[in-house]
Amino acid sequence: MSFFDVLGIVGVVAVLAAFYSLQTKRAAFDDYSYLLLNTVGAFLIVLSLIQDFNLSAFLMEMAWVLISLYGLYQRWRRPPPKVQSS
Repeated sequence: MSFFDVLGIVGVVAVLAAFYSLQTKRAAFDDYSYLLLNTVGAFLIVLSLIQDFNLSAFLMEMAWVLISLYGLYQRWRRPPPKVQSS
């Protein structure tokens, strides 16, 4: 097993963990943890494609990275919730 295989496997685990956490309601679609797992996971899969390039997998994972980065940006620029005074 090569270093790039390990990167890809870790990436797949990260993306699946993010999806699982969403489905089990342990994370919301706009939680930083969900968005970061998706971004990092997809990026690691892209890196794994350096060894054995596959255009369709590359396009899918790059789209996943870009959409996740957009979600992170949207979450980051949202104002923090207001704390109610008692």
